[in-house]
Amino acid sequence: MATEQRAEPLRLGSIAPNFKAETTQGPIDFHEFIGDNWVILFSHPEDYTPVCTTELGEMARLEPEFNKRGVKLIGLSANTLGSHEGWIKDIDEVTGSLVKFPIIADKERKVAYLYDMLDYQDTTNVDEKGIAFTIRSVFFIDPKKVIRAILAYPASTGRNSAEILRVIDSLQTGDKHRVTTPVNWVPGDDVIVHPSIKGEEATKLFPQLRAVKPYLRFTPLPTQ
Repeated sequence: MATEQRAEPLRLGSIAPNFKAETTQGPIDFHEFIGDNWVILFSHPEDYTPVCTTELGEMARLEPEFNKRGVKLIGLSANTLGSHEGWIKDIDEVTGSLVKFPIIADKERKVAYLYDMLDYQDTTNVDEKGIAFTIRSVFFIDPKKVIRAILAYPASTGRNSAEILRVIDSLQTGDKHRVTTPVNWVPGDDVIVHPSIKGEEATKLFPQLRAVKPYLRFTPLPTQ
């Protein structure tokens, strides 16, 4: 694929591009699939590959946790539906999980190009036709179809599924409480009061506010 054909890069705050595609659960219109939910779209280089097999099994194991948070999962791999269906059987057998979320069939790399999921660093990361494999991209998309976070791993490095869940928790917590989350934050830890909340409003909203510096104010959140 020539450089001039490369899709415009997606940034945080971009609207997730819409597309229609075949998946292991039937055809979808992506924006319709999102609906009023959060969605995590994640890609894989190819079916029947060892790292991807472990990743999909782990995401399937964690799917109930994502569902509790109103998050839908959808995967993508640059192969056919028939290949996906056979691979899912292997994943379930090897990992003990049950893959229920849809996997997009993207053999022509159309969605991969649209979302700039291709490997432009490692020129050896190509299939037998010389076409670049998709990398391990993760897009966090909110109910307004806005891309809120993006992770990208090389094909050789498996993702950290717990981090994907943690990012969702951080984004949803921030939206709900007007806070940000500090380094290594996990649910239950203190959060940071957003800098835009000043004076009496801050102490009213967060009675247990603890100011370390004028610009760095911590607070616990309600447990419910």
